[in-house]
Amino acid sequence: MWRIRLIIFMMSLAPTYQQFPRLCTTHDTLRTKECCPAWEGDGSACGAWSGRGSCEDVEISEQPDGPQYPFSGLDDREKWPLVFYNRTCQCAGNFMGFNCGDCRFGYFGENCDERRESLRRNIFHLTRAERNRLISYLNLAKQTVSRDYVVATGTYREMVNGSNPMFADVSVYDVFVWMHYYVSRNAQLGGPGNVWRDVDFAHWAPAFPPWHRVYLLLWEHEIRKLTGDMNFSIPYWDWRDAQGCDVCTDELMGAQSPQDPSLIRSSSVFSSWKVLCSQAEEYNNRGVLCNARNEGPLRRNPGNHNRSLVERLPTSAEVEFTLRLPNYDTGAMDRTANMSFRNTLE
Repeated sequence: MWRIRLIIFMMSLAPTYQQFPRLCTTHDTLRTKECCPAWEGDGSACGAWSGRGSCEDVEISEQPDGPQYPFSGLDDREKWPLVFYNRTCQCAGNFMGFNCGDCRFGYFGENCDERRESLRRNIFHLTRAERNRLISYLNLAKQTVSRDYVVATGTYREMVNGSNPMFADVSVYDVFVWMHYYVSRNAQLGGPGNVWRDVDFAHWAPAFPPWHRVYLLLWEHEIRKLTGDMNFSIPYWDWRDAQGCDVCTDELMGAQSPQDPSLIRSSSVFSSWKVLCSQAEEYNNRGVLCNARNEGPLRRNPGNHNRSLVERLPTSAEVEFTLRLPNYDTGAMDRTANMSFRNTLE
């Protein structure tokens, strides 16, 4: 049993590609609840003339919600994306995207028929030039307003059923900051402080690994489109047995400022970054969504985290134990699941 429709939320990213394509946030598209933009290649909705896709009714699971979410019709993320759209592009073959204009992960070429694997590399095995390119790509994504996507700053009810669109421009990078905030925020039940905390649409349930995997693939995909570097892939940090934040250096993710350890040293490009959607409790107290505005500098303080929540980074032995667990999930399939690969991993 899924905790709620968590996996459905992840799978809904396939037809709509991401939550709010810019072309689907107008008064007309919200009122008609149809998100089927034209593909630029032939000018037809969903690239239908070229056989890339078609505009279809959204189909969702009719499975009941789990006991962790005993409500219906209160949260925009329920039965996603039906609150906003009931018709979207359904892509054929290896095509994907809000208008079927992109290729599925792992496929390239004009007809999306070229299979190509990506190599994930240890970040410490990158050359200096490759590390510099990684940082420059991240910074470019942070500084470039997304061409294709906007983020919601209000609920559908606040948008008066779509007649008053409430969306904001953000950078390519911050689209993904907002996505993670939006999927994991508390459910708002109406009014300041009235939230339901016992549910999270991407954590503490079976969808935790697949949702985040799709999330990172989408982020990598957008970096490739932005830079034109189709060989770009996200490197990894092998943090097993690490005693500290090995990537927190000016050459990589930024070292601590000597004046304020919660800030990043000015010699790092990340010291100039501004954050958004970082004040979840403030939004809860006010009964609002993140408005996507600047909320100050990027703050990080490795080693001074809440040790009652996370004592330390995992050891190699703990990672090996987790990988040997035979059951993907068990029991209630939430944070109480015992001997569950997913819950132990999380």
